[in-house]
Amino acid sequence: MSKQYLTIHTIDNAHITDIFSLAVTPHQIISASGSSDIKIYSTIEPDFPLAQTLHAAHKLGVHHLTASKDGHHFASAGFAGDVKLWRSEEGQWTKKGEIVDGNKAGEVWAIAISAEGQYLAATSADGRINVWDNVGGHRKIRDFETKGSFGMAIDLSADGRYTASGHENGGVYIFSNDTGRLLHSLPGLIKAVRAVAFSPAGKLLAAAGDARVIALYDVASGEQVANLTGHGAWIFSLDWSDTGEFLLSGAYDGKAKVWSIDRRECVATHTETDKTLWTVKWLPKTGRNEGFATAGANRGISFYREATGGW
Repeated sequence: MSKQYLTIHTIDNAHITDIFSLAVTPHQIISASGSSDIKIYSTIEPDFPLAQTLHAAHKLGVHHLTASKDGHHFASAGFAGDVKLWRSEEGQWTKKGEIVDGNKAGEVWAIAISAEGQYLAATSADGRINVWDNVGGHRKIRDFETKGSFGMAIDLSADGRYTASGHENGGVYIFSNDTGRLLHSLPGLIKAVRAVAFSPAGKLLAAAGDARVIALYDVASGEQVANLTGHGAWIFSLDWSDTGEFLLSGAYDGKAKVWSIDRRECVATHTETDKTLWTVKWLPKTGRNEGFATAGANRGISFYREATGGW
């Protein structure tokens, strides 16, 4: 049984260069690109109006964003190696700090923030995984080592217990944040891993990249439990729905796919553009309706909603 999604709105030329990352809060979507500005749009109004622009946030542009589930914090990583922390106060975002750790360009790549915004995890070009305490003076509390391959993707489990990373050599790792130790080195992907994502309950980890396959792993055992096949190009982005029933993916060929986890199959495919989708995100659920957003090399943001019911 397939699902139908309709394009409900597109923000054309949202940025002047490729949009590399989206982050979602309960009421907003945040976008970043190769240009220096970060933009914030409202998701509670039908036309998704621009709510705020953070001008010159990163001089050389932004490659990753991550937002806390509570909607009060987000972090941004720039091409110059700069990592900035932002907080929402009375509906407006202001800069609250930076991670200053001798970072050079490429030192910090993918980033992930914990549900309440206290912890920030990041990959590095030499394969290290660092975790900082944003409340405790941005102190580094974990420094995980891998086999030295570029860390291309990272995620924190919703309960904060685990960190997962994906690497250029196909490596996928799960670490315990409690003990600071490696739990699993996961098999199955031999090409670059560009996205990793924990399910909302933290029981499954999805990983994908240049192999064009989404691998699902059991977090407790480290066992690979499924392969989701159907993409014909490199996969750049993964995002779980709030319930964990569906997984959203975006690829190099401009295709976004929705996967049923129960059925282990694709239930919807959408192509807004033939240009690369760098980032895809589920939107906050409105009533019984599900929706998602996509962005990438066409410099716009497209919004979809489920075909049944009103927005």
